[in-house]
Amino acid sequence: MFHVFTGLISLYVIWRFVLPLSVSKPVKALLSVLLLAVAEHHLVTRNFFGSMASPEIPATLLMTLGWLFGSLLLLAMLLLARDVGGLAVYAVSRERGRRLWAAARWRQVAAVLAVALAAIGVWQAVRVPDVKTLEIVLPKLPPELDGFRVVQLTDLHASRLLEAPWIDAVVKKTNALDPDLLVITGDLVDGTTAARVADVLPLQALRARHGVYAIPGNHEYYAEYQRWLPAFDKLGLRLLLNDHVTLTPNGKRLVLAGVTDRMAGAYDQPMPDVKQALAGVQANDPVILLSHRPAGAALNAQAGAGLQLSGHTHGGQILGPHLLTQLANEGYVSGQYQVGAMSLYVSNGTGLWPGFPIRLGRPSEITQIVLRSPAASAPQ
Repeated sequence: MFHVFTGLISLYVIWRFVLPLSVSKPVKALLSVLLLAVAEHHLVTRNFFGSMASPEIPATLLMTLGWLFGSLLLLAMLLLARDVGGLAVYAVSRERGRRLWAAARWRQVAAVLAVALAAIGVWQAVRVPDVKTLEIVLPKLPPELDGFRVVQLTDLHASRLLEAPWIDAVVKKTNALDPDLLVITGDLVDGTTAARVADVLPLQALRARHGVYAIPGNHEYYAEYQRWLPAFDKLGLRLLLNDHVTLTPNGKRLVLAGVTDRMAGAYDQPMPDVKQALAGVQANDPVILLSHRPAGAALNAQAGAGLQLSGHTHGGQILGPHLLTQLANEGYVSGQYQVGAMSLYVSNGTGLWPGFPIRLGRPSEITQIVLRSPAASAPQ
């Protein structure tokens, strides 16, 4: 379906941008073939260079393809905006509507803008993220734990695009925060253990006073899930697979739970089970739940989670089209939401899938969450 969708986008750009150009038919044919090739380049990488989830080609080529693919998508969006605007104008004045649809200057400006924005988007996608700090009130958190700091990394997507030096820079920036607790909410890797062994090695340097914990995302299941489990353990990452741990900072209880990803069902692995993850948790325990996807937050709130930390959406990656990602994730895409008595935080992601390395208006992040106790936060 993905390839059908991208193919239709390229055909739309050919129809509305290439065919009206004042150039020869051979040039139009060449441009059309190139646009189709850019739109369907994932088919080539999937069949000849790794997989759809993990294209095993050099980072420079991945960024170049991302720039071209991003330019195509942005040009399609700008052309669509022009066509929809033309339709609105046509309803008032047919002549003006036709002029807007045929405006060559708009096509030229749209092409230049799309290419420039895509280049900026690639740079935004591969840079080391800034730290985003926010405060969240965690129900039932004792006053003694007010100010407890949790750092969240998510969607690292270690790959040929985001290799060991990038991972190392993220690790150093994270450790500099000196967190009380460090969590990774899925999609750590793209590719097999053999392909990524060197790229994930810097993760073993992650440090936090009360431990480093992780859960799988959908991408862990795409390649050697069973091999990645012991590999993560060797890196010092404790996986929470429908399970929880009870931490005792300052002698007070704090429950950290984690669930698997629903992609597990396609690989005969345990599906996410929040009831199993929270089995045995005391009624007055403050609970942080790690769930790769924000979807299902309402059920997690009913099960007793006080704070859910998620990723998966990458914030939608591009401001505007991010609304489509929001629709696909029960209305959750980026930032903090209140779901019943539970707070949900959806990170924009630390990295992203190498098949679409573009960010515009949805920056990546290393998230530092300062937990607040309801008692300490209440007005005096």
